[in-house]
Amino acid sequence: MICVLARIRLQPGTRDAFLEIFRKIIPQVRAEKGCLEYAPWESFSTTIPSQVGDDPDTIYVLEKWESLSDLEAHLVAPHMVEYRREVRPYVQEVGLYILKPVPLP
Repeated sequence: MICVLARIRLQPGTRDAFLEIFRKIIPQVRAEKGCLEYAPWESFSTTIPSQVGDDPDTIYVLEKWESLSDLEAHLVAPHMVEYRREVRPYVQEVGLYILKPVPLP
């Protein structure tokens, strides 16, 4: 299993328009081969001192996939190509953290 944390920095004031488009792809992605989890998240302010800053113009997507090949297929799926085209005006930057479990003895 692999985990992906995608950080999507949006143009200020475009969050609602972005999420309207994002909501449409969730069922399609969750139906893809190897998708175990796919959901948007947002940061919120707490009193925890080590918390990284809260940013209302950033959406995080937490994904879990059975394999790297399933993730790679997801990235080129027709609905994802269309999604990226639709959200392009709203997105400043995308960063992906692709993670695997640390083997512990």
